[in-house]
Amino acid sequence: MKKIIIALDGPAGSGKTTTAREVAKKLNYIYIDTGAMYRATTLAYIRSGKELEGFDFDSLMSNIKIELEPSESGQRTLLNGEDVSKEIRTAEVTKLASPVAAVGIVREKLVDQQRELGKQGGVVMDGRDIGTVVFPNADLKLYMHASIEARAERRTKELIAAGSQVTVEEIAKLISDRDDFDSSREISPLRKADDAQVIDTSNITIEEQTNLVIDLANKIINS
Repeated sequence: MKKIIIALDGPAGSGKTTTAREVAKKLNYIYIDTGAMYRATTLAYIRSGKELEGFDFDSLMSNIKIELEPSESGQRTLLNGEDVSKEIRTAEVTKLASPVAAVGIVREKLVDQQRELGKQGGVVMDGRDIGTVVFPNADLKLYMHASIEARAERRTKELIAAGSQVTVEEIAKLISDRDDFDSSREISPLRKADDAQVIDTSNITIEEQTNLVIDLANKIINS
């Protein structure tokens, strides 16, 4: 059976990560959470205790190892061998993830790693530049989006479940600011690939999103 590359792009809270994880599980594909890789890098930067301006990211990228491992919940993120899966989902990391992800050497190193992980096919990869930069020739490209209100509610629930004390209003502001930053940055801005199919997730469930993506994938796999 043909093994394809599925690229899911979209802004924060659009449901792409949960959907990508479920699609990979049902297709028996490898799931690659690129956002977790940028978050782990952000956590490493935060732990340095230094200011963002003038920070030596070249040195940081040479001294960290990020690994993604399958787990019962979908995937574990390891930073130099330490499981940081929960820590990378805090509000502090969320706030700084976009500025760190916009650093040239950070994107260069992580995009290389992402391409290596997915080059054999049989992968579902989600992020902001998968269909435009990482795998512009992906077999199936999807762009998922939703209203800021719907996305803020989802992300707030995730953060509270992870132990953070946040409000929907705070997260809505963070998401709005992040949208602006991600779509206007010089390197790999958030945008829909020209040949990506759009899915509005504002009013559909994760199960509906998952089934929709699987139907689209199966058409390509079986063609």
